[in-house]
Amino acid sequence: MSSKVTFIGLGVMGYPMAGHLANAGHDVTVFNRTSAKAGEWTREYKGKACSSIAEAVAEADFVMTCVGADPDLRQVYLGPGGIIANAPDHAILVDHTTVSAGVTAEIAQAASERGQSFIDAPVSGGQQGAENGKLTVMCGADPAAFEKARPLMELYGKAVTRMGEPGKGQLTKMVNQIAIAGLVQGLSECLYFAEKSGLDQRQVIDVISQGAAQSWQMENRADTMIAGKYDHGFAVNWMRKDLDICLTEARERGITLPVTALVDQFYADVQSMGGERWDTSSLLARLRKLGGLQ
Repeated sequence: MSSKVTFIGLGVMGYPMAGHLANAGHDVTVFNRTSAKAGEWTREYKGKACSSIAEAVAEADFVMTCVGADPDLRQVYLGPGGIIANAPDHAILVDHTTVSAGVTAEIAQAASERGQSFIDAPVSGGQQGAENGKLTVMCGADPAAFEKARPLMELYGKAVTRMGEPGKGQLTKMVNQIAIAGLVQGLSECLYFAEKSGLDQRQVIDVISQGAAQSWQMENRADTMIAGKYDHGFAVNWMRKDLDICLTEARERGITLPVTALVDQFYADVQSMGGERWDTSSLLARLRKLGGLQ
């Protein structure tokens, strides 16, 4: 059945995600802070754009958001012009932004007070996953709200899983980013070691990817890392934002994450090299610079 869906935030992730909803026949309304992007979307997909959040969500059954960070999320959800004040009291609100557990709890409480349901549903899979409809979606939600929203999320998610009550989606995404940080640094070091040792890096990857060293990062990023191409995927600036969320949450829980903290500083080095918008696999560029290879 067709639903009235509003999608707020048409960045590299939100733009194709909203497109999947429109292609499936849903009645999609979009809002973006930069109106030109919303206009571009409506020329590519069937749907309409609104000039304010209040107008965009007024009749929505579902509101999906994918914005930047905690302050952006508060701006679009809270206040007299925000989603919660203007969406119907039956609306289900689904946030795909990676944010702190604290802001998630704040918004979930505000939505509940209006009789709305809130789902924190951060995603993994990057721009390619969003475009291909192959994202992993980690959800914190009331079971009934999750079941209602799941068919929509499955239009752009290959794996859509409820991890528990609101907030558990963001905690799961933190686990995801902690794992990725260590994996990318490990892959960078193995490629750098192979390079400095005079080995054929691609042949090395061919061999070790058949065994226990295999990973998604190795399969999807090794070739571009070897070529020094970092103009795709998830940007270093965003990874640092995510790792700050992880490390802050860990400190509040009395958890020590030494490898994650170290890799976060390595990403700071990449930023100082001018790599703020490089893909996260650019940790190899840092090692090459330290070794005088570039």
